[in-house]
Amino acid sequence: MESSGLVSPNWVTFGFTLLNLAVLFFLLRIILFKPVTKFMEARTKKIQDSLEQAENDKARAKELLDQYESSMKQARSEAGEILRQARETAAAEADRIIAQGRAQADRLLTTAHSQIRAEREAAMAGFRREAAGLVVDAAAKLLGREVNREDSRPYAELLLEETGKG
Repeated sequence: MESSGLVSPNWVTFGFTLLNLAVLFFLLRIILFKPVTKFMEARTKKIQDSLEQAENDKARAKELLDQYESSMKQARSEAGEILRQARETAAAEADRIIAQGRAQADRLLTTAHSQIRAEREAAMAGFRREAAGLVVDAAAKLLGREVNREDSRPYAELLLEETGKG
């Protein structure tokens, strides 16, 4: 066989090469591809589980946020109600204190008026006694004789009373 410059195929070598390639393919498949495939599947599953867990955590966080916002809204509402009640209570207490102060002032004013009236009446009674004594003394001087004070006093008081009314 003469070579014409081209390489002639050797079918036996070609067969062994194919057989080597097939054996190498099956060995690599068993040794390398299956573990790598299992590793890749496990990795994919782990990533998928992590994504699902993240989704669950996100949903739980949203749920907690909604619950927190609801609690805050309720707390604000309750705080507003407490403040409203406190204002009402304070206003009622202020009204009560003012009414109590007014009542006490009215009592004091009534007492003061009563005292003033009593003192005025006492002063008037004292004035009448003094005036009656002066009238009796003046009458005695006018008559030029001794006038009994005790006998004339009722007449003098009557005179002063009539003069005071007129």
